[in-house]
Order: sequence, then C-alpha cells, then structure tokens
Amino acid sequence: MTKTFAERSLKTTFLGMFALMSATSILFNSCNKKNDKKESVKPIPEDHPVANIVPKPDDEKVHSDKRVIYLTFDDGPNRGTENLLRILHKRNVCATAFLVGKHVYGSKKQQQDLELLRKDQLIELANHSFTHAHNRYTDFYKNAVAVVHDFDTAKDSLRLYDKIARTPGRNIWRLNNITVTDLKSSKEAADQLKQAGYKLVGWDLEWKPTNAMALKGKHEEMLKKVDSIFFNDLEKTSRHLVFLTHDQYLNDGDSINELDLFIEKLQKSNRFVFRKISEYPKIKEVLN
Repeated sequence: MTKTFAERSLKTTFLGMFALMSATSILFNSCNKKNDKKESVKPIPEDHPVANIVPKPDDEKVHSDKRVIYLTFDDGPNRGTENLLRILHKRNVCATAFLVGKHVYGSKKQQQDLELLRKDQLIELANHSFTHAHNRYTDFYKNAVAVVHDFDTAKDSLRLYDKIARTPGRNIWRLNNITVTDLKSSKEAADQLKQAGYKLVGWDLEWKPTNAMALKGKHEEMLKKVDSIFFNDLEKTSRHLVFLTHDQYLNDGDSINELDLFIEKLQKSNRFVFRKISEYPKIKEVLN
C-alpha cells in the first residue's frame, strides 16, 4: 500500500521537497512563527527580546501534512552556545539543551552561558549527566548505581527537576512506550535510571562532527536524511523526529551558516513544526 503525506503520495511529496523549499511560506509551529527578515547572525543584546510563544497544539490537531522536529543540542554550556542562541533567535525556533554539570562549572563564561540559556524562553534545559562519563563510557556504565548518582548530582546542582535526560555516549531510550538500548552493556544502568524516574531520550538523527569538531557535511545532506527517516518510518515515534548535534560544533562560520540554512530550509518547506523535547508524545507520563 502506498503511504500518503497530506493525501498525496509520499514519493511525490518528497521528490518535490527542494521546490517547496524555495517557497516563501511562513512556518507556523508550536513555539513561534518564523521571522522572514534576511538578517545576518548578530550578537544577542544583553536584554535581548524573547520571542512570543505560540500555544502548543494537541498532537491530534497537528495537520496530517506536518511532521514534528525536536532540535536538541548536547554538552552545553560549551563553545558555540551563544552562536546557537543567535541562530534560534534569528529563525525564531525552539530547542532543548542537554546540559553537562561539570561544564557549567568549568569557567565563568560557561556559568554566564547557563544563565543565558536559563532565561531564554526558546530553550528548555535537560540532564546530560554531571561528568559526561569522564568520556570513559564503557567503564561508566559498568556501575549502574554510580550512573544514577551522577545524573542525580547534575539534577540537583543544575535544578533539572523534571528528570528528562540523555545518556552520554549512548543512544538510549527509556519511556513508557519506547525501550531502546544501543549497547547491551549499558542496559542495567539505563534500567536503573528509569527506576529512579528518569525519562531517557535518545535521537533519530545526528549531525556529526569533523575531526576539527565542526559540523560535517552540508545542510542539503541533512535535509535528505530528514526526508528519508520520515519516508521510511525510521523515527521512534511516527511523525516525530529527534535531531541531535552539539554546541561545540558551532564555533566556526561555516558550521553556524550550515545549521542556520538547515533550519531555514525546513521552515520554508512549510512541512514541519518545531517543539521542545518536553512536548514529545507521552514523555510526561509517570513511568511504570
């Protein structure tokens, strides 16, 4: 049976993606409206204005020709955090920052960046552990009790009390309706985090870095991957795609420009809405 996308063939719709991207339609999404003005990425004023937040529609009220994208950024606050905020304000879209506790206390600049994130209505904050496993992932996940303690430390020190979290170095999901573990050696730690009340969210698509820690590849490639995931039903929840990249990859002009163009083209296609991860389906349910 041929799948339909807004009562048309999906194949026909996605073949026309780049034609749609050239359109000038304005995206209506759950966070905000797109700003049409073609402006360069400018520094955020000390008291920069906050975008008006449009009330979130119920999921069943999202039109059948729309797909939901959750922009998420790991390892902040970090190099590139301010550049991320500039892009989000330029395009007027929301996102979720998964924070690492020790990064907040790494420097005075990182503490200042946390305050920028905390007061910004376009961003919500979530837990990405305190130590980021010291970047020794295999050892970290061997001790499930220590893993839970690490996330609790981040929760308490950063005041992240809703317990939405992402595991460092692992694509793990633990929600009522989704259980995914990429490496079996991490299963016990993931299960213990769920028992402790953490709602673990992985990702459907990652924009990876080069060896120089810049965004790898062009925005056109990422747009094709977005289409492929929706076309082939590869997202964990149908019609909902969790996108991942990292603050620290936004530290050069090319990377900043590519992410900006990626978001702009998604907006111009008029086929997507953007939401924060706390609006992911069923994420607010009490875990069994």
